[in-house]
Amino acid sequence: MDLADAASAPTPPLEVAPRSADGVVRFTRVLALGCVLGLIVLGLSWELWLAPTGSGTLALKVLPLLLPLPGLLRHRMYTYRWLSLLVWIYFTEGAVRATSEHGLSAVLAGVEVLLCVLLFAACALHVRWRIAQARRAAGSPPA
Repeated sequence: MDLADAASAPTPPLEVAPRSADGVVRFTRVLALGCVLGLIVLGLSWELWLAPTGSGTLALKVLPLLLPLPGLLRHRMYTYRWLSLLVWIYFTEGAVRATSEHGLSAVLAGVEVLLCVLLFAACALHVRWRIAQARRAAGSPPA
């Protein structure tokens, strides 16, 4: 086999480029990234400038939100799964502060709750859609 024959040989199936993501996967990925970044910006601005409580140490609450960013950028489904659980901590904080505080803090807490609900919905839809795609590609009936 010479060099010309090797170049024209078909590539094995494992080396085929993966299909591009469809619209639902792209939308949920962008929505999840936007919500995580929104929660980070909201948490920092809330605790450091807009309505700080105490000495600003509550701004450290955004540190766990930095952990999923690499996984979301790398399109890892495991990250979407555990992020859909982590978001409920921030949802709970927002719900408590929205009902117990007044003024700007209550509004910011409401925004936090909204971002959390959107993030959960994006993660759940992303995981369900990708699992359904994998089942369709494997030829098995949807569950």
